[in-house]
Amino acid sequence: MANIINIETSTDCCSVALTGDMAVLADFRDLHGRNHAELIGGYVKQCLDAAREQERKIDAVAVSIGPGSYTGLRIGLSEAKGLAYALGVPLIGVPTLHIMATNVMFNHFNIDLSTRFAPMIDARRMEVYTCVLDMWLRELMPAAPMILTPDSYGELLEQGPLLFMGNAIEKARTVISHPNAIWVEDINPLAADMLALSEKAFRDGNFIDVAYSTPLYLKDFQATTPKNNIL
Repeated sequence: MANIINIETSTDCCSVALTGDMAVLADFRDLHGRNHAELIGGYVKQCLDAAREQERKIDAVAVSIGPGSYTGLRIGLSEAKGLAYALGVPLIGVPTLHIMATNVMFNHFNIDLSTRFAPMIDARRMEVYTCVLDMWLRELMPAAPMILTPDSYGELLEQGPLLFMGNAIEKARTVISHPNAIWVEDINPLAADMLALSEKAFRDGNFIDVAYSTPLYLKDFQATTPKNNIL
């Protein structure tokens, strides 16, 4: 099994985890702010220290590739690229929405093989980044920005229960009302939940370019002037 440093900075949460032997070996996170640029370097150092103490050689670096906060994604990918280059190891890009579905799949719900997941990330106003995944993380609805309406996910909801999760579910609840909509609280994309995804990508040799890879924004990036340290 590979020893991987996983980095996740796509939302308000900032987290870095060391995984190996299909277990989380070290996990550092901040769930309540947007101080990613200040925190991430220290979290990475703590994971490197943990690997050194356990005499583990880092085999790869994995990063949550998006969608999410433009600035957060750039911070995470920049850190991951620099680390992968410095260590001379491959870089793995993990879809952020898949991380959230994996969290629910393994930790939070009584599910079966027919379960479907609708992770969503707030994209301001009534827009979200979302997709729909089955138990094998196959996309039943491709990842895309969506403006929420009462008809959002309509046909998929008619087909059976759909588990919604992420930091946009509160506003989604105000417009989506269906007996098959199941709302799973307090799910954030976290580095520790990248474990199975980054390990599989490593086994499959599914790497991204250390020099030229870019975040999966899903929308064109528009630069704005930061206010009050908001990403």
